[in-house]
Amino acid sequence: MMNRRSLGRTTLFLAASASLGLPLPALAGDEAADALVKRLTNGVLDAVKSDKSIQNGELDKLVALVDRTVMPHVNFRRITAATVGPGWRQATPEQQKRLQEEFKILLVRTYAGALTRVSEQTVQVRPLRAAPQDKDVLVRTEILGRGAPIQLDYRLEKTPGNGAGWKIYNMNVLGVWLAETYRSQFTQVINTRGIDGLIETLVERNKANAAKG
Repeated sequence: MMNRRSLGRTTLFLAASASLGLPLPALAGDEAADALVKRLTNGVLDAVKSDKSIQNGELDKLVALVDRTVMPHVNFRRITAATVGPGWRQATPEQQKRLQEEFKILLVRTYAGALTRVSEQTVQVRPLRAAPQDKDVLVRTEILGRGAPIQLDYRLEKTPGNGAGWKIYNMNVLGVWLAETYRSQFTQVINTRGIDGLIETLVERNKANAAKG
């Protein structure tokens, strides 16, 4: 059985994982940040609850689905840079590319495995405290179900140009932000093995996770 922290991290990725193929609004760039979070979260929760194959553990299907839908709604470069910390500026463009690729695989597979355990949770989005012109906002939500509510917050930035709209760049579960959670681990590896060592560590972890199914 999942504990509160595990459930929170599971639902965190649900909300970041787009709507599992559900159609986006025609004017997605005009959608409010809190409305986006609510739509994505409810869409994913409903999709997972209604898909028996996902609930029965077909991870390859779910991994591919999450991989295909998450990127339009997440600034993954910014998340990776924040997670790697000062070492990001030391990395070459090729190393940065590899870090993004391997970190993405790690998160997608880790959380995709947890999605199969979603059953009765619902999401409550708290009132957004932001001015209409704000380009960087905090959306606070609570996951309601069995037991005490779970705090789940999102940092989003408004992006211009093609594909304009709100992008998630950090997430907070029970007071712990995603970037900070991994940063301490990554920093230890970088201090002992360098950027290439971190890439190798992520590759090894992803291979191990894939072998476990």
